[in-house]
Amino acid sequence: MPNMTRRSLLAGTVAAGWSTNLLAQAPTKLRLAHGHPEVDPVHTAALKLSEVVKERTNGAVEIQVFANGVLGSDPTMISSVRGGTLEMCWTGNPFFTGIAPKLNVLDLPFLFKDREHVGRVLDGPIGDSLRAELLPSNLVALATWEVGWRNITNSKRPVRTPADVKGLKIRTTPNPAHIKAFQLLGAAPTPMAFTELYTAMEMGSVDGEENPVTLIYNAKFYEVQKHLSLTQHAFTSAPIVMNKAKFESLAPDVQKVMLSTAKEMAVFQRKLNTETEASSIAELKKAGMQVIEQIDREAFRKIVYEDVKKDFVDKFGPELVDQIAAAATS
Repeated sequence: MPNMTRRSLLAGTVAAGWSTNLLAQAPTKLRLAHGHPEVDPVHTAALKLSEVVKERTNGAVEIQVFANGVLGSDPTMISSVRGGTLEMCWTGNPFFTGIAPKLNVLDLPFLFKDREHVGRVLDGPIGDSLRAELLPSNLVALATWEVGWRNITNSKRPVRTPADVKGLKIRTTPNPAHIKAFQLLGAAPTPMAFTELYTAMEMGSVDGEENPVTLIYNAKFYEVQKHLSLTQHAFTSAPIVMNKAKFESLAPDVQKVMLSTAKEMAVFQRKLNTETEASSIAELKKAGMQVIEQIDREAFRKIVYEDVKKDFVDKFGPELVDQIAAAATS
C-alpha cells in the first residue's frame, strides 16, 4: 500500500474514534439467528443492523444473519447464545421469561395503548431496567425490537366474541400471561416453538394460533388457516441478545456501536411493521382468509386483563405495571 494511502486510512480511522490497531486485526464475525421468514421485517432490520455496524466499525465487525430458524428453535437459539456456541439471536419476549420472569410484564394482555406507548416503554428507562434482567443469564440485551400486535387465527370458525374462542386448541408462546389469558377465554392453549407451528396447523394438531398479521402473511399461515380476527389482544416485544462474554470481549468503541445501532434498528423495525400491516391484511384477504376487523376488544379485555395482571402483581408488586400505564400519556 503506498505510504500516502496508508497515512490517509490511518488518519481517517483515528478521526472516527477507532484505535489504529483494529486495522491489523481480522474482522470479528458474529452470527445473528432468528426464526422468522426472510421476507419478514425483522430480517430486513437484521440485515440493516449488519450493514450499519460494519460501516460504523470500518469493517471490524461483520454480522451474518440466519433466518427461518435454521440455527434452532426459539429456546435452542437462546440456550446457544447463553452457552456461547452462537453469538446473537432475536426472538419474542415470551421465550425469555423463564430465565427473567419480570419480563413477563411486557406480555400482559391489553397492556399497551398504541405503538407510541410501546416506544416510550421499550426505548426508555423501563426498557433499560428490563433488559438488565437478562445479564445474570449470560445475555446482554442490545435493544428490544418487536414481533407486534397479536391476533387470533384458526381453521374452525370466525372469532368475533370471547365465546367464539371456547374449545379452540390455540398455539401460544410458553409465556404464563399468554397461557392464562387463553385459559380464561375457554381455549386450550398449546405452547410450542414457532418453527413447529405451520406443520402443527397443517396436521390439525392445533386449531389456530395468535401472531401479528405481517408474520401470519409472511409465514403463509393462510395456507392452513381460514379465519383471522384482529383482536390485538397483546403486544409482543423481542429482545436482540448477545452472549455476555463475547460482548465484553469487544473493544469499548465497538460495544457502543452495537448498542446504539441495535436501538436505532428497533425504531426502524417498528416503523417497518407499522407500514406493512395494512398491506399484509389486504394480501391475506386476497389469499382467501376471512378477516374479522370489527372486534369488541373491551369484551376480551374484561375477561383476561385483571386476572392476568394480578398474577404478575402478586409476584413483583404493582410498581412496574403502574409505570408502564403512566407512560401511555407521558
